Amino acid sequence: MKWVYIEDIGRHCGEDVEIRGWVYHKRSSGKVRFLVVRDGTGFLQATIFSSEKDHPLFHQFDALTRESSVIVRGAVREEKRSPGGYELCVQDMETLQIAQEYPISPKEHSTAFLMEHRHLWLRSRKQHAVLQVRAEVIRAIRDFFDGRGFRLMDTPVLTPSACEGTTTLFETAYFDQKAYLAQSGQLYNEATAAAFGKVYCFGPTFRAERSKTRRHLLEFWMVEPEVAFATLEDTIELGTDLVLFIVDRVLSRRRSDLEDLERDPKPLEAISKPFVRYTYEDIIPKLQEKGSGMAPGEDFGAAEETLISQLSPGPVCITHFPAKIKAFYMQPDKARPDLVLGVDFMAPEGYGEIIGGGQRIHDLSLLEKRLEEHQLPREAYEWYLDLRRFGACPHSGFGLGVERTVSWMCGIKHIRETIPFPRLLYRLYP
Repeated sequence: MKWVYIEDIGRHCGEDVEIRGWVYHKRSSGKVRFLVVRDGTGFLQATIFSSEKDHPLFHQFDALTRESSVIVRGAVREEKRSPGGYELCVQDMETLQIAQEYPISPKEHSTAFLMEHRHLWLRSRKQHAVLQVRAEVIRAIRDFFDGRGFRLMDTPVLTPSACEGTTTLFETAYFDQKAYLAQSGQLYNEATAAAFGKVYCFGPTFRAERSKTRRHLLEFWMVEPEVAFATLEDTIELGTDLVLFIVDRVLSRRRSDLEDLERDPKPLEAISKPFVRYTYEDIIPKLQEKGSGMAPGEDFGAAEETLISQLSPGPVCITHFPAKIKAFYMQPDKARPDLVLGVDFMAPEGYGEIIGGGQRIHDLSLLEKRLEEHQLPREAYEWYLDLRRFGACPHSGFGLGVERTVSWMCGIKHIRETIPFPRLLYRLYP
């Protein structure tokens, strides 16, 4: 018999096949035994029929425990009441291992318990669905940029300098020097954009933030495009198209996972361009009207991000931030040098910022001044200053956080469930 995966079972209706996987659930009903098997790509009901009480397959069935590994063989038939719409009529079964008593039961468990057993919690149906959506989001991101002629450029994880600020750096020894885990690949992306025109990097980034919120991880994945000669407006258009591409892909390919998560797809289906836009100065009074105590010149917190999401059923773009609350490399607005040409995309439904970016400083003397104002060691940035000495041009880009995007797509409230093994304050195990 041919070994097939459950996600492809519909192509084999009427055929005899072999499924290799694990016991997810089982139940008995008279002359029928129902076995739900998972193989990592999906869930399939396998049924055993017999009028004989002592049928050998029944004995095998009775011995099985949850997460026992099995190989089941039989004929595929359509069954609308079964998960996925098909079932396997079992003719033969091979038990590879009888699992010990599984620690995660259908009863309620504490979050701490589930995080201690994250390596097993991944197998549950809802966690499986979240990570299926994550995989689709990542695939969509790559397809989007590859389809537009961007070049994937790998940027270093170990760096000699900060990108987003020195207070959130993870420091490590690099032989006889100090190194830091990358907060972003952006600075290196600016160099590759000057070589290739339009590029993106995609990898883990690290922020040593002592925060315990549902929107923060210490290690998270980010895609960062950078485009030579692009302006703030170009970046907003690119970010908008990317978000729409991701939403469409998830709705078209992972709708069954959204159903498993009980995620209402209507808010996602309603999203269209253009996204609502405000400047930072325009948004402050609107937040204050909604009860925010935020003063002009302050950065948004989680409460403000949630309030912003109430202003539109789709993402909201905020532009022209005070220079003092943004990174040293942000390009000032010519008309208002106290403001920078930056943009944040706020996801709807209270999920916070998913994109941050804007136009970069391309003037050498201004960048030197900014390094000095931010008290950053010039020697660590000499290579970065070279990009302004040799062929300087306007350029722009942004970073999109995968985990926050997945959280929004899935409609789940805590970011810890959007990555297989989250790194949180005080949690490094498993």
